[in-house]
Amino acid sequence: MAAGSGTTTRLTLATGAGREEGEHVKPFTPEKAKEIIMSLQQPAIFCNMVFDWPSRHWNAKYLSEVLHGKQIRFRMGMKNGGTVPQFETTCGYVEATLEEFLTWNCDQSSLSGPFRDYDHSKFWAYADYKYFVSLFEDKTDIFQDVKWCDFGFPGRNGQESTLWIGSLGSHTPCHLDSYGCNLVFQVQGRKRWHLFPPEDTPFLYPTRIPFEESSVFSKINVVNPDLKRFPQFRKAQRHMVTLSPGQVLFVPRHWWHYVESVDPVTVSVNSWIELEEDHLARVEEAITRMLVCALKTAEDPHNTRAWLNPTEVEETSHEVNCRYLNGAVSAFFDHYRASKVVEIQALRTNREHTKEEELNVYSHMEVGQTCSQNSTMGAIKQEAASPFGPDLVPVTQRSEEPPSERGGIFENDGKDFVDKDREHFGKLHCAKRQQMMSNSTNAIVEQIASNSTTGPSLTFISTDDLLDCLVNPQVTRMVAQLLIQGRSL
Repeated sequence: MAAGSGTTTRLTLATGAGREEGEHVKPFTPEKAKEIIMSLQQPAIFCNMVFDWPSRHWNAKYLSEVLHGKQIRFRMGMKNGGTVPQFETTCGYVEATLEEFLTWNCDQSSLSGPFRDYDHSKFWAYADYKYFVSLFEDKTDIFQDVKWCDFGFPGRNGQESTLWIGSLGSHTPCHLDSYGCNLVFQVQGRKRWHLFPPEDTPFLYPTRIPFEESSVFSKINVVNPDLKRFPQFRKAQRHMVTLSPGQVLFVPRHWWHYVESVDPVTVSVNSWIELEEDHLARVEEAITRMLVCALKTAEDPHNTRAWLNPTEVEETSHEVNCRYLNGAVSAFFDHYRASKVVEIQALRTNREHTKEEELNVYSHMEVGQTCSQNSTMGAIKQEAASPFGPDLVPVTQRSEEPPSERGGIFENDGKDFVDKDREHFGKLHCAKRQQMMSNSTNAIVEQIASNSTTGPSLTFISTDDLLDCLVNPQVTRMVAQLLIQGRSL
């Protein structure tokens, strides 16, 4: 623990300390790792969890040999991009092999090949968002090299993962993911992560243009912000960490993130973990998709490239989006109808427990001093139960330079652990997720349970049905207030 706000203590942990020589034991069981992932409300780094994964050795050179000259798409961006985010709609694209990428990345004077129009000193290249299923379609055995089962997800491997390969300066614009939480395994090189909590969303100036299902972008270049145009960004709580090879970063649901490569070549593998909240989120995304596509195609029917993200390859016709919305709503009801008995029983049990707790609180109020003492002891126990330590490092708020420049990188899979300054280590704690369903969702479940076992057939949702909701006076009033607020900031 740091002795004071101005003191930082460096702890060096010897490999296998306290264990027999040669013995390797992972710090968390799969069950414990999953419990942490499903309850933790802030980003954190898992250390010493992937030392036996075959994919630990997947550097770009190795992958170029495995892919045997297969062409993949690289996104090309400017290293000095100014204050405007470099969205994918504004970038160039190159079809090339990993061998050609590595040659270009090493030879700045290269005048031939697919990268010939991009000066290495001025541009970066990023092969991002590459699904294993399509990338290694004829080499499916390689899926087993990624073992997310160690984090409590049996059977989950490379088949449910994506690969990211970039050069120095390559990055993703600041955004949040609508679905799930994120596990990111750093294989080669380092990446710097800038993260912001969900409550900072108003300060990040969210936008759905360019449109990509499940991605809400920020209008701000968070590493070079235009504070005159976006003054509220000053209030945002930036959390920063530089992820090193062998480490796995956990990104909770709806945390904003901007990710940049800080080494000549970086390789990462990630997987999005589905959550209960995703069922409702898919309905919300389908509504957004239908509305954005309808308005933008009406505005300019022949120029979807200006607003539709290149990764969004599905059709955008109104008919297709209408089917998409109905499918999302049907899936939502199917999920909750299938589990209605379990859900309702849980709700009733929770209500009974709540009533008991209310009675207990009422009786404790008669002895205020005892209640105060119990509360103090509870807080002490909660702090003692913190999961953080040398093998699970919290990503803390930073207002100064990146951790790589402050001695805050956790190198070598966590073998050199840097204790947090300002006593973060003992005071940050793991908070349980809020109930999976909101009150409105609970009401839907109750309604489904009161119907017949199979439930009524759902009426097709028409364009008029959607418009009735979108132009509801309450909604338009809220939209008007947001528009006015956006112009007066």
